Amino acid sequence: MAVLCDTQIRELVGIEPFEDNIKRPGSVSFGVSSYGYDVRVGTLFKIFTNAPTHGGTSIVDPKDFGDDMFVTVDCATTGKDHIVIPPNSFALAETVEIFTVPRDILVICVGKSTYARCGLIVNVTPLEPEWRGKVTLEISNTTPLPAKVYANEGIAQMIFLKGDRTCAMSYADKAGKYQDQAGLTLPMVD
Repeated sequence: MAVLCDTQIRELVGIEPFEDNIKRPGSVSFGVSSYGYDVRVGTLFKIFTNAPTHGGTSIVDPKDFGDDMFVTVDCATTGKDHIVIPPNSFALAETVEIFTVPRDILVICVGKSTYARCGLIVNVTPLEPEWRGKVTLEISNTTPLPAKVYANEGIAQMIFLKGDRTCAMSYADKAGKYQDQAGLTLPMVD
């Protein structure tokens, strides 16, 4: 496997909208970089609440993960440029960008150092070959203090690994449950 550089990312990977990495004073950077692409977090967030409303319990269960475990905030309708994640909590969000991953490429996501240095961790599972859609991000606030996350600014970097040959079974081939997700998607179990 080899890591793709900026020109290869531009030529081989479908990213819409695609942005160059230019200086944007006062903003967390985003766009293509030397060996990756810095994605932006969108305006829609689901902030975890520990209120025992879901089924009368406060247990997090990936097989029974309801929308009522979150408070939904859309910065596009509130007029705010950020959300606040409570201490030791997390939020789900979506990328601004839509990805179309080629059959011979695997995408790994890592958090940006600007947020990591503030105790905010971004987690995304790999985007498998031929995966398509907006990426659902999990943003954890590991600190004992509330933390801001800015909508429409950089949040994480995608690193693209090109295989020496194409895979035998892609995400599209196995009809993956998160294929073509149009936005923030809660966990599902088939």
